[in-house]
Amino acid sequence: VLVLVLCFCSCSSSASSFFLVTTMNGSTEDKYSFLGKPAPTGYIAGAGRGASGFTTRSDIGPAKKAADKTQESENLNDTNYDEFSGYQGSLFAHGKFDKDDDEADLIYDAVEARIDERRKDHRERRQKEELERYRQERPKIQQQFSDLKRDLVKVSEEEWDNIPDVVDIGKKTKRAKKGIDHFTPIPDSLLATQGGQHTKLDTNMQKYGGLQTPLPGTQTLMPYSGNLDLQEIGRARNTMMNVKLDQASDSVTGQTVVDPKGYLTDLNSLTPASGANYGDVKTGRTILEAARKTNPKHGPSWIASARLEKEVGRIQAARNLIAKATEMCPKSEDVWIEAIELQPPEHAKAVVAQAVSNVPNSVRLWLKATNMEIDKKGKKSVLRKALDAIPTSVELWKAAVELESPSDACILLGRAVECCPQSVDLWLALAHLETYQNAKRVLNKARKQIPTERSIWIAAAKLEESAGNAVNITRLIDLGIKSLKGNFVEINRQHWLDDAKKCDKAGFLLTCQEIVRAVISVGIEEEDRLDTWLDDAESFVKEEAFNCTRAIYTECLNLDRTNEDTWLQVAFFEKDHGSQEALDELLSNAVKYCPQAETLWLMGAKSAWMGGDVTKARNILDAAFHANPNSEEIWLAAVKLESENQQYRRARTLLQNAREKAGTARMWIKSATLEWVLDKLEDASKVLDEAILRHPTEPKLHMMRGQIMEQSGNDTAALQCYKLGIKECPQSIPLYLLASRVHCKRSDLMRARSVLESGRQAVQASDKLWLESIRLEMKYGEAEVAKSLLSKAMQICPTSGLLWSESIAMSPPHSRDTRCVDAMRKCENDPIVLLAVAKFFLFQRKIRKARNWFNRTVKQDPDYGDAWAAYYKFELKHGNETKQQDVMKHCVLSEPRHGELWQQVSKDVKNWSMKTEELLKEAAKQVELS
Repeated sequence: VLVLVLCFCSCSSSASSFFLVTTMNGSTEDKYSFLGKPAPTGYIAGAGRGASGFTTRSDIGPAKKAADKTQESENLNDTNYDEFSGYQGSLFAHGKFDKDDDEADLIYDAVEARIDERRKDHRERRQKEELERYRQERPKIQQQFSDLKRDLVKVSEEEWDNIPDVVDIGKKTKRAKKGIDHFTPIPDSLLATQGGQHTKLDTNMQKYGGLQTPLPGTQTLMPYSGNLDLQEIGRARNTMMNVKLDQASDSVTGQTVVDPKGYLTDLNSLTPASGANYGDVKTGRTILEAARKTNPKHGPSWIASARLEKEVGRIQAARNLIAKATEMCPKSEDVWIEAIELQPPEHAKAVVAQAVSNVPNSVRLWLKATNMEIDKKGKKSVLRKALDAIPTSVELWKAAVELESPSDACILLGRAVECCPQSVDLWLALAHLETYQNAKRVLNKARKQIPTERSIWIAAAKLEESAGNAVNITRLIDLGIKSLKGNFVEINRQHWLDDAKKCDKAGFLLTCQEIVRAVISVGIEEEDRLDTWLDDAESFVKEEAFNCTRAIYTECLNLDRTNEDTWLQVAFFEKDHGSQEALDELLSNAVKYCPQAETLWLMGAKSAWMGGDVTKARNILDAAFHANPNSEEIWLAAVKLESENQQYRRARTLLQNAREKAGTARMWIKSATLEWVLDKLEDASKVLDEAILRHPTEPKLHMMRGQIMEQSGNDTAALQCYKLGIKECPQSIPLYLLASRVHCKRSDLMRARSVLESGRQAVQASDKLWLESIRLEMKYGEAEVAKSLLSKAMQICPTSGLLWSESIAMSPPHSRDTRCVDAMRKCENDPIVLLAVAKFFLFQRKIRKARNWFNRTVKQDPDYGDAWAAYYKFELKHGNETKQQDVMKHCVLSEPRHGELWQQVSKDVKNWSMKTEELLKEAAKQVELS
């Protein structure tokens, strides 16, 4: 140990000597170079010489190694990792965002936008399909009740008034439960302890019945200290009842003298007239009183207070308030008017006099004063005073003019336009009362005073038309538009057209036409003119301004005279709303510009024929032949004209020429039909044989050939004709029907079924063939088979009105209403179903509903003749002559062509010459309403 100590001392002394030598040789600048510099990391003072014992707790903290904040905020432990979202936080959250990151974000956004654009159409289409599917599965309430809303148009005013109000039964039940009073019997002991001292009625109560209340404080009820006598209470109750009965009767026993009106008057005097709550009235009074005190010069607060008192029945209080209001607000017009209305008639005039003296410039007060006068003389006197006070009031001048005779009114209006030169109504009224020359002067003065008013120019045009100067109308309208434009007035097209409509309704036809001509092109692009003008014409037709419509159609034709559609539209307008002469003139002009328009030629010929001029109709058709030499429609129209006028030889000649020049199947059919209806069956058969050779695929030729054979009594030949037709025309449904009916006539049920089944296989989803099969089974008593066929048919043709109508007819009476509802759901607007529903209501003896449904059917499809026949027969049984004629009139106008029964009647050769009216009567005889 001693040796080690000596060695350590020698080493320490040599080190110290070395340090001193080095320090002394160095510069003074390096001696203190460590001062002012931070200590090295982890430095502990005195640790090198073993002074660790001097380290304090405050030195421990800074002496430790600083923790990494990134690692503390970012827990990258495996327990914090999730397969879907990764670590709970971004790995690069503390990274620096630079330009490269920004550029990368832009590139990724561009890529995402491009991908989204490629998927946009598919996504939008998918969303639209999902929305439509959702709407179909969950329709809106509005869509569910759309049919019921449409039916509201047919609801009469009486039915509308009979609709009951909506009642919330749930709330009503709750209120009823809340309003129930629950009574619990009170024991006699409680009555004895809490009894009052009054068990008898005093004289005042017996006299007035309890309606007079003693003054407060004159009598105080004290608790009754004695025992309660229940018999005394019963006697008091009987006494009260006797008092009431005595008040309701006189000395004569059994005779009542109650005055019900007086009794109700007494009751009304006890409650406010408005039925308002007393607490609300009191609050209102307090608020209004505060408003009056805050601003006593504020008239509306006084008026509101007076009206409140009037509502609660305190008329005198209301008068007192409004009288005070007139003192506080003597210049308020509304206050004075309220004061006049609250006063009785005998005092109102005095109040009016005070009002006009305080507010002499009030037009309303002067008019109120005028209305107070009974005779015309008094009214005139008041109005003259009013005009002296307010000479510039147009309203007062109008009221004064209305009381004068025409001559005096003219003088008064002369003075009125001097005082009110800007009033257009006064100028026009004066011009209306003057003579032609004086009226012109008046309108010229008015035009100078008011150069921006168009009605003055229109009035001048009306004046010229009434005087017969049609030449000046065009000049005035054009000059007026030019003058208005010069005064920077915008020419509003719609306003001018409205003025034209008013002129049309007033009978100024030339003026309305000139206005339309002048302004119809204002603000309309050239390429949109025709469409816009035609829309304007339709709107004028709806408003029954027919002369304005003609003016617009004239401009349309001037724009393009070769437009066939425009000529047709104008022709139909003249047919519906014009005269026969106007229609003939229009059609004669139309064929000049459109010679190839077959419809215009045919309309002209028919118009002449309906007018009774057959020669003119022939000339028109002759001209049509030259313009359209091979037109099938014109040939057939000429044949119809001759056959309808019993010129059968001329008709045959025309048909022969038509077959040679335009040998269409239709020409051969018309030729055979003419011979058939004339009972020339052999000639008709020859024509049909030749026609079948030329047109073997025309089913009507085979049908006519077979029907002629049936009419001749040769059913076998008829079947051969139908079989040939089915072979050539396998898609023709009527051929199968005719063949099956011939088999039924021969009692060959099996062959009839076979033909119909073949037809159903050839023409799938044919409701007519299914219906014929069902009726065939029903005819032979096979009801179960018929029902089975009906079920199959409705599966194949679920929206067929024919099948649904037959289903309703075959259903038992108790289930027909359900079948009607199902049919309406499947085919809502099918006229056959509507007719079946109408018959169902008639079966239930609901005449009004049946009539509505018959009317709905013919409106839905006016071409359905069966509906017209059923409707007419219904009116024959349940209507009057007026309704029958109305149905007949509308049927003739509609000219129906289709319908199972209607075609059977109209195409019967015996009825070929019948008009629509005769066909309707014949069909009504055969139709069944049950």
